[in-house]
Amino acid sequence: MVKQKKEIQETTSQLEPIAIEEPTCEDNIRAILEEIKSCDGVVGYILRNTTSATIDLNDPTKVIDYAILSSSAFEASEQLSELLALGKVKSIIVDGRDAKTLHLTIGENNISIFMQKNADSKKILEKMHQP
Repeated sequence: MVKQKKEIQETTSQLEPIAIEEPTCEDNIRAILEEIKSCDGVVGYILRNTTSATIDLNDPTKVIDYAILSSSAFEASEQLSELLALGKVKSIIVDGRDAKTLHLTIGENNISIFMQKNADSKKILEKMHQP
């Protein structure tokens, strides 16, 4: 009887590291905005930076109106800040007769959140500043 030698081949494979992208500030903001969108009284938001804009509204027919309101609120806060020497404005809440808006800047992102009059804008502002 002939004994057969079993040969075992050793193989090694080298795996290249997988590049995992860290979530960007904008990704985190989008996730928080999606959560906020489901809060009582929130009717939508606009997220703008130098490279993109996202508009998510319950009533898409009002996109232009809300975009103008958002832009005007940021411009007015900058002008008032300069005029009154307030420094950089962190956030502004416009409390109107029938609705209110929250405008804030995080990094390079300008965010406007549109709400019904009964919405808790302070709670929403706190959520925007969560880590």
